[in-house]
Amino acid sequence: MSNGKITAIIEKDEYGYFAYCPELKGCMTQGDTFEEAMANLNEAVELYIETIEKDEILLSKEIFTTSIEVAFV
Repeated sequence: MSNGKITAIIEKDEYGYFAYCPELKGCMTQGDTFEEAMANLNEAVELYIETIEKDEILLSKEIFTTSIEVAFV
């Protein structure tokens, strides 16, 4: 067994928290709280990795986030 890092994106909206990993296509979940979404995502990642071949796992993909300024009318 080896370890690696996977990016976790968590977005909050009016329904709770939506969490996903961009490196693992289709690996996503939700939760009512941030902590629940993170716990659910950890479980989803473990299950996802169990279902794919070892050479299919893409870890440490460069993902950049930033913000931009926009004008609202």
